[in-house]
Amino acid sequence: MPVNPKERYQSMLVGPIERFDQRDEMFKRRRYEPEWQKRSAPFYNDRLRDKPGYTQEYHALVDASWYVEDVFAKGCLGSNHRGLYAWESLREEPIPGPKVEAPPEEMTRMVKSAARFFGAALVGVCELDRRWLYARVSNDVTGEHLPQPLPEDLRYAVALAVEMDYEFMQTAPTGGAGAATGLGYSKMAFVAGLLAEFIRGLGYRAAPSGNDTALSIPIAVEAGLGELGRNGLLITEKYGPRVRLAQVFTDLPLVPDEPYFFGVEEFCRICKKCAQHCPSRAITFGEQTTEGPSRSNNPGVRKWYINPEQCYKFWIANRLDCATCIRVCPFNQPPGRLHDAVRAVIKRASWLHPIILRFGDLLGYGKQRPPESVWSWEVGDW
Repeated sequence: MPVNPKERYQSMLVGPIERFDQRDEMFKRRRYEPEWQKRSAPFYNDRLRDKPGYTQEYHALVDASWYVEDVFAKGCLGSNHRGLYAWESLREEPIPGPKVEAPPEEMTRMVKSAARFFGAALVGVCELDRRWLYARVSNDVTGEHLPQPLPEDLRYAVALAVEMDYEFMQTAPTGGAGAATGLGYSKMAFVAGLLAEFIRGLGYRAAPSGNDTALSIPIAVEAGLGELGRNGLLITEKYGPRVRLAQVFTDLPLVPDEPYFFGVEEFCRICKKCAQHCPSRAITFGEQTTEGPSRSNNPGVRKWYINPEQCYKFWIANRLDCATCIRVCPFNQPPGRLHDAVRAVIKRASWLHPIILRFGDLLGYGKQRPPESVWSWEVGDW
């Protein structure tokens, strides 16, 4: 395996890699394919269940957490380029001022500082590999299915990660985790929208994106935010898979980061907790391949492919999303001396991985918190 991060990353891209049509993504298929329209009806129309974590108060919390995304962004509905994800400023009059000219290194520092100020937990930069852009975008608002509209001169991607709440995520697959997910999507739109406006204020073009323009995970990997895990999610060093991803595409010249590897692939190879606990059996116990089991997978990358149909079937049965694979992931633990020390060991001593797994089991990491715990917070606890 190549030692150089760029070489190691390139070794994963076995190819051929075709640009993915967004309409083949699982959440688009349930809108346009009659079979999945019928199957998914209970998820939207019969969502209440008579047990903690699924009653109306939990759904009210989930719905509220999605409010910014659903009303002011709508990135999950397709390439709308509206609201917080608008590709042009929505101000009635542009703010006057000269174009800021500075070396790319200085511009990169400013952009990263602004992203963190606006609420990004992690931020990185890469030159955009246009293979990660959707070949065609699917707009659920208008029903249009159009060629990729991103201008060619937007050469850089600023990859953003926002953290999801650890305690709420530990209630997965119930409403607390669903609310943590929804709040993540709302924060994505807020951070990406504000960062795009900041870059425009510098005198450059900026197109913010959530799930509406490109495959977020490979962009985040190339920008150095983390590695791809067995569960099909980005695993970050500080937060594990407990993040949501957005990006801003821009013509502002920036200094790209390098991919960052810290032992995820080696650890995932022996861990398999996400596969063991996945209620839908959508996560493989097998080896990495270059082709997935579904048209909703994009082949050509050496990785662990999940089964999107199986995953979504559980969502339908659950009447909520899941996130169990995030809850049980050993990388999910919050920052702290013990957990930071374990991360350092994972990075430097792969022979200790089995011991770390046994130690985590003894401490009860990954166990589900009672769904009712989301209502137990007092002001002093925060």
